[in-house]
Amino acid sequence: MNAIQLKQELIHRILKIEDIDFLNAIKIILDYKKIETFIELTPDQEKELLFTSKEAKEGKIISASEMDQKASFRFLRAKI
Repeated sequence: MNAIQLKQELIHRILKIEDIDFLNAIKIILDYKKIETFIELTPDQEKELLFTSKEAKEGKIISASEMDQKASFRFLRAKI
């Protein structure tokens, strides 16, 4: 499902909702997304983010789930 289809689906479903509390909850979620938060980074944090970004572009990182699988495998092998 692409973004346009998802938006249409959400609009269609929201139009059917009559519960004012539920609609207010959706509004709160949408309003929260509008708030832009800026985090002040230290020079070391900026450096680390740039390094990590470079590593990712070079394919030198793995996903968290892949890391979990490797850790589980190592744990199981250690128990044998």
